[in-house]
Amino acid sequence: MAELKYEITKEIGVISESAKGWSKELNMVSWNDHEPKYDIREWSPDHSRMGKGVTLTVDELATLKELIDGLGLDEID
Repeated sequence: MAELKYEITKEIGVISESAKGWSKELNMVSWNDHEPKYDIREWSPDHSRMGKGVTLTVDELATLKELIDGLGLDEID
């Protein structure tokens, strides 16, 4: 299997952290030397290992934001 090449070009923020130290993060990641995209996935503390995740374009992230905004999470007690 070919080696996966990636570079975290911008660390945006941690969404959550597990008891084992892995953290679910939103980052900008370049996969195989392509243009960086928004990426949500779990990472080991040193970013040498990763879990499954989702990669989004700017348009996809904007659509996700609209969907989340429509949930009315600010109204939850």
